Amino acid sequence: METQATLAIPDEDNSMVVYISSQYPEVAQSAIAKCLGIPFSSVRVITRRVGGGFGGKAFRSCNVATAAALCAFKLRRPVRMYLNRSTDMIMIGGRHPIKAYYSVGFRSDWRITTLHLDILIDAGISPDASPIMPDTIISGLKKYNWGALSFDIKLCKTNNTSKSVMRAPGDAQGSFIAEAIIEHVASVLSLDANSVRKKNFHTYDSLVLFYPESTGEASAYTLHSIFDRLLMTSSYLHRAGSIRQFNSCTKWRKRGISCVPLVFKVAPRPAPGRVSVLNDGSIVVEVGGIEIGQGLWTKVQQMTTFALGQLWPDGCESLLDRVRVLQADTLNLIQGGLTAGSTSSESSCAATLEACNMLVDRLKPVMEKLKQQSGGAVSWDALIAQAIKDNVNLSSSAYWVPGLESSTYLNYGAAISEVEIDLLTGAITLLRSDLVYDCGKSLNPAVDLGQIEGSFIQGIGFFINEEHETNADGLVVSDSTWVYKIPSVDTIPKQFNAEVLNSGYHKNRVLSSKASGEPALVLAASVHCAVREAIRAARKEFGSSELIFQLDVPAPMTHVKEMCGLDIVDKCLESLSEHQSRAAA
Repeated sequence: METQATLAIPDEDNSMVVYISSQYPEVAQSAIAKCLGIPFSSVRVITRRVGGGFGGKAFRSCNVATAAALCAFKLRRPVRMYLNRSTDMIMIGGRHPIKAYYSVGFRSDWRITTLHLDILIDAGISPDASPIMPDTIISGLKKYNWGALSFDIKLCKTNNTSKSVMRAPGDAQGSFIAEAIIEHVASVLSLDANSVRKKNFHTYDSLVLFYPESTGEASAYTLHSIFDRLLMTSSYLHRAGSIRQFNSCTKWRKRGISCVPLVFKVAPRPAPGRVSVLNDGSIVVEVGGIEIGQGLWTKVQQMTTFALGQLWPDGCESLLDRVRVLQADTLNLIQGGLTAGSTSSESSCAATLEACNMLVDRLKPVMEKLKQQSGGAVSWDALIAQAIKDNVNLSSSAYWVPGLESSTYLNYGAAISEVEIDLLTGAITLLRSDLVYDCGKSLNPAVDLGQIEGSFIQGIGFFINEEHETNADGLVVSDSTWVYKIPSVDTIPKQFNAEVLNSGYHKNRVLSSKASGEPALVLAASVHCAVREAIRAARKEFGSSELIFQLDVPAPMTHVKEMCGLDIVDKCLESLSEHQSRAAA
């Protein structure tokens, strides 16, 4: 992924033009202007696109941008600054480490009745984005009906580097805590964890209590049907039986399978948009959202084509080729906001749709006049030429603000993962993952499917591989991919099935669509839970009485090996020796 990078160029009138790779250009503009002691209007921040962000380019990009701008301002010459990989990894902060203590009460019918949590969050040496963490952690945790829920969350200032936002910040941790509690209850009751999960799913009424502002209509609550569909299409019961058979016949390799549900709260942000038709009929679109590889520009182009297509003689055919999305520019389109949370695509599309509808309203009278004169279809080029003659404003701007009923909503999904572990080395092989994800009516199924699959693989890195280590002084030592193991081609499940579920019309969504990027990351907890099941099978194999245990995140192969038992080979040899001695006697 691209590291933090900036090019600062002094301009006339003591101003500054800064090209930056950032998810939040306006914050960079503010920081630079305050540092240089000049008005915001003298700082123009331009972001063409970002080579990967996931939250790391939201606030931390300001440090590099401000340093480069200061040098350029003092030297009166262009300055380019970019970080090497090691420096970038040290300063980026990473996810928030969390320590959670809980007390849970449940009945013999598997129903959980009460849960109390004490959570400590390592925020590092400065607040950064840490204040958002308590809300998102609890939001991720509330996907089950805990009955009476209470919690005490503390943000802790430590001598570690400040922590930054990373895809699904807080939701990933909160959802994992929920799964750990469910599996603990299932272990105590000697039950299959999925039975306990389904028993403690929300009814619609309890969902309203836990997510009062986000629930929506009862028909939109699709989790139960998604979970049942996934269990059926993935042949879960049959595979679970096959795994038990495999584990009973294989000593040094064990398998596990787990199914995890998803309830993810999404909050769209306001967004600006401007659509302009040029003299030759080509169209330029400006939006506040930043293209980070998530397909935002593709969706905005499609939305423009969809909205203006009613004025195109052949529907939308060939109109898409005339649409160009321009780079973000803080002096050209203000109030661009933060591109994060997987909502910027739909917000930008909503603003684009509003701007296009304004243009359509202006152009329809012109089209009707031309149709009366010609008696037939009117070409796009003729329509625009006539509109220019009639002094019609061919540029429209909109600022979309989500209404009260659409300010937040819930995404639903589920995933089943099957893993195999090598007891001698701790190596993990991900055999299969099945995902079902509710995208509403997807704005672009191909883009959304890619986001869902990529987010899930990224989540596997968080739950299994990526150890973010610091020394006693709080300094980061995981400063390269040699020691910080990111997902690779080997991380992809050998069989990977992902289904984008079209759940139909949602009146408060942008063309009935839902977010697709961040939520699927949380589903990777299914891999971690499956590893836990495989370790439990290994412990049973070698007679361990400790079948209820804590498996931290991440769970790399060294940790898996340790949890299976460092002395299992010795135990096996002793058992063989005893058997041979008895046979000889």
